[in-house]
Amino acid sequence: MKILLSTDGSEYSLGAAKFLTNFNFSPDDEISVLHVISWVPVVSEWGALYDNFKEIRDEVIPKILDSTADTLKGVHAKVTTSFKEDYPDKAIVETSAESGVDLIVMGARGVKGIGSHIIGSVTKLVAINSHKPVLIINPPQKELSGKINVLFATDGSVYSDEIAKVLSSIPFPNDTEITILNVIARSFEDIPERFVMEINERIKNIVAAMRQKELKASEDIINRAEKNLSGRFSKIEKLTKFGDPSVEILKAAKTVNADIIAVGSSGMRGIKGMFGSVSRYILNHAECSVLIGKS
Repeated sequence: MKILLSTDGSEYSLGAAKFLTNFNFSPDDEISVLHVISWVPVVSEWGALYDNFKEIRDEVIPKILDSTADTLKGVHAKVTTSFKEDYPDKAIVETSAESGVDLIVMGARGVKGIGSHIIGSVTKLVAINSHKPVLIINPPQKELSGKINVLFATDGSVYSDEIAKVLSSIPFPNDTEITILNVIARSFEDIPERFVMEINERIKNIVAAMRQKELKASEDIINRAEKNLSGRFSKIEKLTKFGDPSVEILKAAKTVNADIIAVGSSGMRGIKGMFGSVSRYILNHAECSVLIGKS
């Protein structure tokens, strides 16, 4: 597997690097450490200042790259370092496409105050615009006390199929446990189901029939995901929940003590400037790391 690890030298980036040391890399795997520095002078009068900036850049960048590479000491993968001078999100996305990496890994730099769970703008822009899957590591998880637990939330779409492929290719430790979750939304979104059930017998029968179809469809979705992952993971649990997918995924993550939530993304771009609402919500509110898959 080829991984692009973005670093800015912060505790968040070093935490992401530390998290990777939990994986079973082989000499055939590659980790490319990239640092992006943003400085593009547009006024000629800034020439002297830019010369000073270059001196600082040449002194600081090697320290940033070396500190990240040092954190990765002990992994069996090939580790290389490089830097670019550009807007960070743009450089990360372009580098991932040019170098043909399989996965982008970044540390989550949380925003303070009222939006303490909202991730930093660079991380969010990379997650939105990248055509490659992105693994965002939350700071508390750089140290793992035991085996890795993964919650794979699937809706049976091509985006979920893609994230299953990514999960199978990541060199997780052999004792990694994965829980496959499918969430069934309420049949009557605008009316609480307990009131619908009280209307009359006909409605009860309709709801019961729909529920049976939904459960069967959920079972099929989970079984297909299990088939795709069974050759890679020895312990797979299956879980079906009812309700709002965003809420139920986060609840399930706490229940199974997930270290990583894996979700697919529809990858919407352009004027909306966002990706799927569920993946966006999970990325902003998860207390553990998040793997965003793309198709």
